[in-house]
Amino acid sequence: MTTIGLVRHGITDWNIEQRTQGITDIPLNDLGREQARALARRLANERWDAIYASDLSRAKETADIAAQALGLDVLTDARLRERNYGEAETTTLQERIARWGADWDRLPIGLETEEEVAGRLIAFLNDVLPKHDPDAQILVFSHGALIGITLKRLIPHADTNEHLLNTSLTKLVYQEGAWECELFNCAKHLSDINQEV
Repeated sequence: MTTIGLVRHGITDWNIEQRTQGITDIPLNDLGREQARALARRLANERWDAIYASDLSRAKETADIAAQALGLDVLTDARLRERNYGEAETTTLQERIARWGADWDRLPIGLETEEEVAGRLIAFLNDVLPKHDPDAQILVFSHGALIGITLKRLIPHADTNEHLLNTSLTKLVYQEGAWECELFNCAKHLSDINQEV
Protein backbone atom coordinates (compact mmCIF):
# COMPACT_ATOMS: atom_id res chain seq x y z
CA MET A 1 0.00 0.00 0.00
CA THR A 2 1.59 3.25 -1.19
CA THR A 3 0.67 6.51 0.54
CA ILE A 4 0.68 9.78 -1.40
CA GLY A 5 0.53 12.96 0.66
CA LEU A 6 -0.77 15.80 -1.51
CA VAL A 7 0.09 19.23 -0.10
CA ARG A 8 -1.11 22.60 -1.32
CA HIS A 9 1.57 25.30 -1.11
CA GLY A 10 1.66 28.00 1.56
CA ILE A 11 -0.18 31.28 1.10
CA THR A 12 0.94 34.08 -1.24
CA ASP A 13 -0.02 37.73 -1.59
CA TRP A 14 -2.04 36.82 -4.67
CA ASN A 15 -3.99 34.21 -2.69
CA ILE A 16 -4.93 36.95 -0.25
CA GLU A 17 -5.98 39.24 -3.14
CA GLN A 18 -7.92 36.31 -4.68
CA ARG A 19 -5.90 36.85 -7.86
CA THR A 20 -5.47 33.87 -10.18
CA GLN A 21 -1.88 32.66 -10.17
CA GLY A 22 -1.92 29.64 -12.45
CA ILE A 23 1.56 29.10 -13.86
CA THR A 24 2.62 32.66 -12.96
CA ASP A 25 5.49 32.21 -10.52
CA ILE A 26 4.40 34.04 -7.36
CA PRO A 27 6.47 33.45 -4.18
CA LEU A 28 5.27 32.62 -0.71
CA ASN A 29 4.74 35.58 1.60
CA ASP A 30 5.91 35.61 5.23
CA LEU A 31 2.69 33.96 6.43
CA GLY A 32 3.10 31.28 3.77
CA ARG A 33 6.58 30.52 5.09
CA GLU A 34 5.21 30.38 8.64
CA GLN A 35 2.54 27.94 7.46
CA ALA A 36 5.22 25.81 5.76
CA ARG A 37 7.27 25.71 8.98
CA ALA A 38 4.18 24.61 10.93
CA LEU A 39 3.57 21.86 8.37
CA ALA A 40 7.22 20.81 8.58
CA ARG A 41 6.96 20.40 12.34
CA ARG A 42 3.94 18.15 11.83
CA LEU A 43 5.55 16.07 9.08
CA ALA A 44 8.73 15.59 11.11
CA ASN A 45 6.69 13.32 13.41
CA GLU A 46 5.65 11.08 10.50
CA ARG A 47 7.48 8.73 8.15
CA TRP A 48 8.00 10.05 4.64
CA ASP A 49 10.33 8.50 2.08
CA ALA A 50 10.43 10.97 -0.80
CA ILE A 51 9.36 14.49 -1.75
CA TYR A 52 8.30 15.78 -5.15
CA ALA A 53 7.21 19.33 -5.94
CA SER A 54 6.00 21.64 -8.64
CA ASP A 55 8.84 23.77 -9.96
CA LEU A 56 6.86 26.96 -9.28
CA SER A 57 8.50 28.73 -6.34
CA ARG A 58 5.48 28.81 -4.01
CA ALA A 59 5.24 25.01 -4.03
CA LYS A 60 8.99 24.39 -4.23
CA GLU A 61 9.74 26.62 -1.23
CA THR A 62 6.97 24.97 0.81
CA ALA A 63 8.51 21.59 -0.06
CA ASP A 64 12.05 22.79 0.72
CA ILE A 65 11.01 23.86 4.22
CA ALA A 66 9.42 20.46 4.86
CA ALA A 67 12.36 18.61 3.30
CA GLN A 68 14.79 20.28 5.66
CA ALA A 69 12.82 18.98 8.64
CA LEU A 70 12.65 15.49 7.13
CA GLY A 71 16.24 15.26 5.88
CA LEU A 72 15.08 14.59 2.31
CA ASP A 73 15.79 16.11 -1.10
CA VAL A 74 13.10 17.68 -3.25
CA LEU A 75 12.65 16.46 -6.82
CA THR A 76 10.75 18.88 -9.06
CA ASP A 77 8.43 18.01 -11.92
CA ALA A 78 6.72 20.56 -14.18
CA ARG A 79 3.67 18.28 -14.42
CA LEU A 80 2.88 19.30 -10.83
CA ARG A 81 2.39 22.97 -11.81
CA GLU A 82 -0.91 24.71 -11.25
CA ARG A 83 -3.59 24.82 -13.93
CA ASN A 84 -2.70 27.20 -16.74
CA TYR A 85 -5.39 29.89 -16.77
CA GLY A 86 -4.17 31.55 -19.97
CA GLU A 87 -5.30 35.16 -20.33
CA ALA A 88 -7.15 34.94 -16.99
CA GLU A 89 -3.91 34.77 -15.01
CA THR A 90 -3.22 37.83 -12.82
CA THR A 91 -6.96 38.64 -12.62
CA THR A 92 -9.59 38.48 -9.90
CA LEU A 93 -13.01 36.94 -10.52
CA GLN A 94 -14.57 40.41 -10.67
CA GLU A 95 -12.03 41.49 -13.29
CA ARG A 96 -12.71 38.36 -15.37
CA ILE A 97 -16.47 38.91 -15.29
CA ALA A 98 -16.03 42.58 -16.21
CA ARG A 99 -13.78 41.67 -19.15
CA TRP A 100 -15.39 38.49 -20.51
CA GLY A 101 -18.72 38.01 -18.71
CA ALA A 102 -19.90 35.31 -16.31
CA ASP A 103 -19.05 32.51 -18.74
CA TRP A 104 -15.39 33.59 -19.02
CA ASP A 105 -14.21 30.02 -18.34
CA ARG A 106 -15.96 28.77 -21.50
CA LEU A 107 -14.20 31.22 -23.82
CA PRO A 108 -11.04 30.48 -25.85
CA ILE A 109 -8.66 32.37 -23.54
CA GLY A 110 -6.03 29.63 -23.15
CA LEU A 111 -7.56 27.94 -20.10
CA GLU A 112 -6.15 24.44 -19.60
CA THR A 113 -8.99 21.91 -19.52
CA GLU A 114 -9.78 19.89 -16.42
CA GLU A 115 -8.94 16.72 -18.38
CA GLU A 116 -5.48 18.11 -19.21
CA VAL A 117 -4.89 19.20 -15.61
CA ALA A 118 -5.85 15.86 -14.06
CA GLY A 119 -4.00 14.03 -16.81
CA ARG A 120 -0.72 15.68 -15.81
CA LEU A 121 -0.94 14.63 -12.15
CA ILE A 122 -2.19 11.13 -13.00
CA ALA A 123 0.67 10.67 -15.50
CA PHE A 124 3.12 11.82 -12.82
CA LEU A 125 1.71 9.33 -10.30
CA ASN A 126 1.82 6.51 -12.86
CA ASP A 127 5.51 7.28 -13.48
CA VAL A 128 6.48 7.69 -9.82
CA LEU A 129 4.70 4.74 -8.18
CA PRO A 130 6.86 2.03 -9.84
CA LYS A 131 10.05 3.85 -8.79
CA HIS A 132 9.34 3.33 -5.08
CA ASP A 133 8.70 0.39 -2.78
CA PRO A 134 5.04 -0.66 -2.63
CA ASP A 135 4.79 0.61 0.97
CA ALA A 136 6.45 3.97 0.26
CA GLN A 137 5.09 7.20 1.70
CA ILE A 138 5.56 10.02 -0.80
CA LEU A 139 4.87 13.73 -0.40
CA VAL A 140 3.76 15.74 -3.44
CA PHE A 141 3.73 19.54 -3.09
CA SER A 142 1.51 21.21 -5.64
CA HIS A 143 -1.42 23.59 -6.13
CA GLY A 144 -5.09 23.85 -5.21
CA ALA A 145 -6.76 23.50 -8.61
CA LEU A 146 -4.45 20.71 -9.78
CA ILE A 147 -5.03 18.69 -6.61
CA GLY A 148 -8.77 19.40 -6.42
CA ILE A 149 -9.50 18.56 -10.06
CA THR A 150 -7.44 15.35 -9.92
CA LEU A 151 -9.03 14.13 -6.69
CA LYS A 152 -12.43 14.14 -8.42
CA ARG A 153 -11.03 11.63 -10.91
CA LEU A 154 -8.97 9.46 -8.57
CA ILE A 155 -11.59 9.17 -5.83
CA PRO A 156 -14.94 10.14 -7.41
CA HIS A 157 -16.79 8.33 -4.61
CA ALA A 158 -15.40 10.74 -1.97
CA ASP A 159 -16.66 14.26 -1.21
CA THR A 160 -13.77 16.52 -2.16
CA ASN A 161 -15.66 19.74 -2.86
CA GLU A 162 -14.27 21.61 0.15
CA HIS A 163 -11.84 24.43 -0.72
CA LEU A 164 -8.27 23.21 -0.16
CA LEU A 165 -6.49 25.19 2.56
CA ASN A 166 -2.95 26.44 2.15
CA THR A 167 -0.47 23.76 3.33
CA SER A 168 -3.33 21.29 3.81
CA LEU A 169 -2.42 17.60 3.66
CA THR A 170 -4.55 15.07 1.79
CA LYS A 171 -3.45 11.43 2.07
CA LEU A 172 -4.32 8.93 -0.62
CA VAL A 173 -3.52 5.23 -0.44
CA TYR A 174 -2.96 3.12 -3.54
CA GLN A 175 -3.50 -0.60 -3.34
CA GLU A 176 -4.32 -3.21 -5.96
CA GLY A 177 -4.91 -0.59 -8.64
CA ALA A 178 -7.38 1.49 -6.62
CA TRP A 179 -7.18 4.81 -4.77
CA GLU A 180 -8.78 5.62 -1.42
CA CYS A 181 -8.71 8.81 0.64
CA GLU A 182 -7.32 8.39 4.14
CA LEU A 183 -7.23 12.10 5.07
CA PHE A 184 -8.67 15.12 3.27
CA ASN A 185 -7.67 18.78 3.45
CA CYS A 186 -6.20 18.54 6.95
CA ALA A 187 -4.57 21.73 8.22
CA LYS A 188 -4.54 21.04 11.96
CA HIS A 189 -0.93 22.27 12.06
CA LEU A 190 -2.22 25.80 11.39
CA SER A 191 -4.35 25.96 14.53
CA ASP A 192 -1.96 28.34 16.28
CA ILE A 193 -1.34 30.76 13.40
CA ASN A 194 -3.49 32.86 11.08
CA GLN A 195 -4.20 30.64 8.18
CA GLU A 196 -5.75 30.27 4.85
CA VAL A 197 -7.12 31.42 1.57
